[in-house]
Formats: sequence, structure tokens, C-alpha cells
Amino acid sequence: MSQNLPQEKSSAPIKEENTVVEIIKTIAMAAVLSFGIRTFVAEARYIPSSSMEPTLLINDRLIIEKMTYRFNEPKRGDVIVFNATEALEAQNFTEAFIKRIIGLPGDTVVVSNGEVIVNNQVLEEIYIKDAPDYEYGPVTVPNGEYLVLGDNRNNSYDSHYWGFVPDGKIIGRAFVRFWPPKRLGSLYEKPVYGDKIQLQE
Repeated sequence: MSQNLPQEKSSAPIKEENTVVEIIKTIAMAAVLSFGIRTFVAEARYIPSSSMEPTLLINDRLIIEKMTYRFNEPKRGDVIVFNATEALEAQNFTEAFIKRIIGLPGDTVVVSNGEVIVNNQVLEEIYIKDAPDYEYGPVTVPNGEYLVLGDNRNNSYDSHYWGFVPDGKIIGRAFVRFWPPKRLGSLYEKPVYGDKIQLQE
């Protein structure tokens, strides 16, 4: 008398379940990596205003890198993205800003007669749209803070209105423009300042 062999259970449901689990794991891992990269390494940003013209135009897309300032102090001439300071938050600003560092901690800065003067030396700026048509300072930048100005000096809501940027508010340094393609490249391909300026960093 022949006996019927026990039928093997189909493994299809298990395989399908394993596939779903793997997809979920993959998506979760991708999300974690994406969050980690965006938080600690780099992120993309776009330019919403004309305050940094002619260096950056409206709708330019940039990569903001976050590693440099983990090992080095910000430098004069760096273009930085920072969260709203307390003074800006008091005015109901919540979005991040992008400006150029002009004054380092301890610097004395004056804007007068169309020139920016740092520690009694005229800053030879080759990136601004027009010479500033306002008077400002002298002010001394506090320790742990930075004075920032927009390259479009006469159309920029920056430090000469609301004060300094604490280092804890800095998100990162604008590093490279990736859009539009015709202007793809580093923001630091050319010297930031003229040959005559050699301020101590």
C-alpha cells in the first residue's frame, strides 16, 4: 500500500514577505543615510532673492557643505548659510539666510564713502554689484560671531541692519553651484579679494 508523500508547503508567501521586508529595510536605510548626509555633510539650497548678486542669482542651486567648519574656523570671504539669529527671529524671520563673511571675531568694521574698511584697511572687493551707498560703524565683531554682508550691498538685509551671526547659527559654507548648468562650478574659482588686501585671518 503506497503512502502519499507529505506535500511541501509553498514558500511563495515567505519569499513575498521577505521581499517586502527587504524593500522596507532598503527604504529605511536610504532615508537614514539621506538624513545623515543632509544633517552632517551637505545639502542643496536655492537662492530666493537678489541679495547676493552678481555672485548668486535668483533660483541658482547650490551645494552647502558642512564639514569644513567642523575642523576650521570660518574665513573672511566665505559665503555661508545660517539660521535666523535672535534679532531676525524677533522680526518673525524663520528661513535660512545666505551672505558673505566680512568681519571676523575681534575685527573692527566701517562702511564709509562707498568702501568697506576692516581694521583700518580698505577691503578690495571684486565681487560686489555696486559700492555701498550707506554709512555704517565702526563696530567691533564680538567673539564667536561674524559680520556678514550681501554682495548686492544696496539691496541686502544683512548685518548692517540687524547685527552679527553667532557661530552656532551657521549651517555651512556655500561650496558649488550645480544649476543652471551654464554656470556650474565652484564659488571660489577666482580670488575673493584683490591682490592688495592681505588682512590677518
